[in-house]
Amino acid sequence: MAKVLFIVSGATYWVLKDGTRYATGYWAEEFANPYKILTDAGHEIVVATPNGVTPNVDMMSLRPEMVGGNDSALELEAVIRSAEVMRRPLQLSDVRLEDYDAVYLPGGHGPMSDLAWDADAGRLLTQQLASGNPLFIVCHAPASMLATRIHGESPFKGFNVTCFTDEEEEGVGLASRAPWLLETDLKEKVGVNFSRGPVWKPYMVEDRNLVTGQNPASAAVLGDRMLEILR
Repeated sequence: MAKVLFIVSGATYWVLKDGTRYATGYWAEEFANPYKILTDAGHEIVVATPNGVTPNVDMMSLRPEMVGGNDSALELEAVIRSAEVMRRPLQLSDVRLEDYDAVYLPGGHGPMSDLAWDADAGRLLTQQLASGNPLFIVCHAPASMLATRIHGESPFKGFNVTCFTDEEEEGVGLASRAPWLLETDLKEKVGVNFSRGPVWKPYMVEDRNLVTGQNPASAAVLGDRMLEILR
């Protein structure tokens, strides 16, 4: 069975343009769906965060209206509650990538607050990309690609990538308040070849060993693709 590293944000808030703190963390279904898909198949998950802090779920991502009803919300909550690995994460600085068969990063606005600036996250993504081993990143977690830049150059330049779109950010009411927009910065500061699907619908892009997903609905699609690759 395979061993998969989940690199998860440790942030609890994101500072907006006007200085207010927006409560956030990781997005429930982006952790829970791939976690369940992989663990049900017998694979082992290890979680790592900046400084080994316990990840914080964005409470908005457990609201029934956000996940298609009460039953879905309760299922996500049950998966998160059962995931012991979330309560004892490794520090990113201690991770040895050779111990893992694949790496996955769930989103939520948390990565916009910490992983986008985290030197260890940048180093690990750069190493994983160069290794040729699977690297899966969904929704806001491609923010971590910004941390891979050295003298303004990123190894992700020219890769086909998707992420949470500026239009979707407008849809959740944060585009005008955000200090920066993910789609815009990935195109302008990393130099990715960006593509997208319809808002809120699953959309996945695969380029060599890098697989990215657009939004929360894409996380299960990435989980299924990870399962295929790990078989």
